[in-house]
Amino acid sequence: MRLRQLGNTDLQVSVLGLGTMMFGSWGNPDLQACSDIVDTAIDAGINLIDTADIYDDGRSEEILGRCLAGRRDQVVLATKFGNPMRGDTEQSGGSRRWVLSAVEESLRRLDTEWIDVYQMHRPDPDTPIEETLGALDELVQSGKIRAVGTSTFPSEGLEEAQWAAQRAGYASPSSEQPPYSLLARHVERDVLPTCQRLGIGVVTWAPLNGGWLTGKYSASTPPRGSRAEREPEHFDFGSPYHQRKASAVAGLKNIAQEEGLTLPHLALSFVLEHPAVTSALVGPRTVEQLGDLLGAENISLTAEALDQIDDLVKPGETINMHDAGQAPPELQPTHRPRNPPTSLPCS
Repeated sequence: MRLRQLGNTDLQVSVLGLGTMMFGSWGNPDLQACSDIVDTAIDAGINLIDTADIYDDGRSEEILGRCLAGRRDQVVLATKFGNPMRGDTEQSGGSRRWVLSAVEESLRRLDTEWIDVYQMHRPDPDTPIEETLGALDELVQSGKIRAVGTSTFPSEGLEEAQWAAQRAGYASPSSEQPPYSLLARHVERDVLPTCQRLGIGVVTWAPLNGGWLTGKYSASTPPRGSRAEREPEHFDFGSPYHQRKASAVAGLKNIAQEEGLTLPHLALSFVLEHPAVTSALVGPRTVEQLGDLLGAENISLTAEALDQIDDLVKPGETINMHDAGQAPPELQPTHRPRNPPTSLPCS
């Protein structure tokens, strides 16, 4: 499989990466089945494997660590921190205290001495970015991590992090992990151009839009055991957004057929066509699902196909902004300027 340089690092990563959010009770808790997925991926040339501490409250990292026994040196291992562990906000964010604590737990669960790419899962509006970057720089200097990354950061957050790191002499983020797919193209407006300009590698998540671009789902009853059955709120065909998605998917299926491709191959090759994208993560629950996705990295879409795609979903358009991954911090309930704090009486 083709390799690409990840940002300004010396890391070479495969154009398809393995996402392991489905390892554990969120998808597949069977250790042997997960091990088979990892072995199949590595044998197919995939060397980038991504996880996060919050996936199944750390169980995904534990399973992945066991799956990599004897093969750790063959992969570029990435994980994330920052989202609340077990819903506990005291175990979250980008404070120095939490970064230094979280990395030790991830190293233990992954059964490794180092993490190749350590990513901040979401921006933390309550912690100065300088504090987070300072803690991450300590980890780089100590050899516990090789590179710093971010996930689902807005373009202005990416620029702020770069400037802050340069001012302080810290290791700067080398990669960003945004959601990007045929149905969620908002990052084309600013995030992807910013990454290109700053030399930041891009590893996309949800290139199949959470299952919508597998071609499995329609307004009829979802397949037993499928993601649509487990997460019906994401596949509510009564929603106007989801009706619009279903219409777009039907059109994309026609384009795929005209190109002699499956819909997942069309979706993955589209993401990989963007010059800012380094790698696209796939998150199979079974070896069979992984097998259906392999080969997309060798496809080049025709200009006619790309034009037809743009007619269905405009460049920079995201049909349902819930697919953006996170609302800007300023729009979240705790940061809305609704009710200023009441002044306490002087004593």
